[in-house]
Amino acid sequence: MSGEPDRRPEMPARSSAQILESVRAIPAGFVRTYGDLSPGAPRHAGRVLRGTSERVPWWRVVRADGSLPLGEAQRSRLYAEGVPLLDTDPPRVDMRAVRLPHPPSRGR
Repeated sequence: MSGEPDRRPEMPARSSAQILESVRAIPAGFVRTYGDLSPGAPRHAGRVLRGTSERVPWWRVVRADGSLPLGEAQRSRLYAEGVPLLDTDPPRVDMRAVRLPHPPSRGR
């Protein structure tokens, strides 16, 4: 510990409603990561998705490396939407091809 204050900017937490709305906005054939949905707190996004009873396309949310946390159920849904998977074991999403870019910042 250096005794200096932490100068990292604090990331405002996204609400559950904001995260769920972001998931609903992911079009078929594309993905976002947990970190895209909740920058600085990807596990928060996972908890929101796991705890919701709302209908959202949960299968379009993957880990940052393209791996599928929910296995075959997620893989089959993504495959049906035409999402390309890399030939790895286990398969991962080709993030360069289908990860949505971050939306432009407001106020720019």
